[in-house]
Amino acid sequence: MDGLTERFEEHRTRLRAVAYRMLGSVSEAEDAVQDTWLRLDRTEAAEIENLGGWLTTVVARVCLNVLRSRDHRREEPLDDHLAEPADSTADSTADPAADAVLADSVGLAMLVVLDTLAPAERLAFVLHDMFAVPFDEIAPFIDRTPAAARQLASRARRRVQGRSVATEPDVARRRQVVDAYLAAARGGDFDALLHLLHPDVVLRADKAAGPSRAPIFLRGADTVARGAAAASVRAAVTQLALVNGSIGLVMADEGRPSVVLAFAFVDGKISEIDVIADRERLRGLDLVMVD
Repeated sequence: MDGLTERFEEHRTRLRAVAYRMLGSVSEAEDAVQDTWLRLDRTEAAEIENLGGWLTTVVARVCLNVLRSRDHRREEPLDDHLAEPADSTADSTADPAADAVLADSVGLAMLVVLDTLAPAERLAFVLHDMFAVPFDEIAPFIDRTPAAARQLASRARRRVQGRSVATEPDVARRRQVVDAYLAAARGGDFDALLHLLHPDVVLRADKAAGPSRAPIFLRGADTVARGAAAASVRAAVTQLALVNGSIGLVMADEGRPSVVLAFAFVDGKISEIDVIADRERLRGLDLVMVD
């Protein structure tokens, strides 16, 4: 038993890092690592050829179960977890990879983005991009093919990268314009909307977006501004988001996107608005909510 405990402790730092990135909570990560130890204790350790790989597999499955069982977002604020959990009792020289992992602090911004991912996306991204676990090994965890696991990780990667893209000067300026557009739409401020729209702005809405159940096409700042001002009720439940990496707006119905507005810009003004409500089109969008 002492020998098994020592071998487990050699991997504890790495296991806690995996669990922390999966769950975003120090206490839940500790619980996941403890659960992994209990499962090892009930297993014939002598039959495990690659203990490190086995432990990573088990802690990942434990974390996946926790993520899938959450009925709502944690009440525990993410601000409490800005610091990377450390294990001063672990032998840091036993696993150089663990040292490198822990040196790369997650930070609040990363946790916020990871918290928006579906459990399977989060697992695929964390294990592959942060811990170099091959997709062949990740796929069985989430009942997917290796190719599907690769797609999940790629989708999650775009969302994480989108967080940094949103701070670039051009995107930041566009965010200001869309933010002002949303505020004006909420207040029904026609003049403010007119100021933000290009004179030749075009609005296109698919047939699922309007009450007529037919596609909508509007042209000209005056017409589009009047339509936006009349949609103040919808605007009240709409928020900023990255839509395929570009700043846009999302209206959610019980936590699920129901309408998305994608924008194009000319000379710092909104030149095109694409209103998307069709379910198939919505499923094809890469969305990241923006605080």
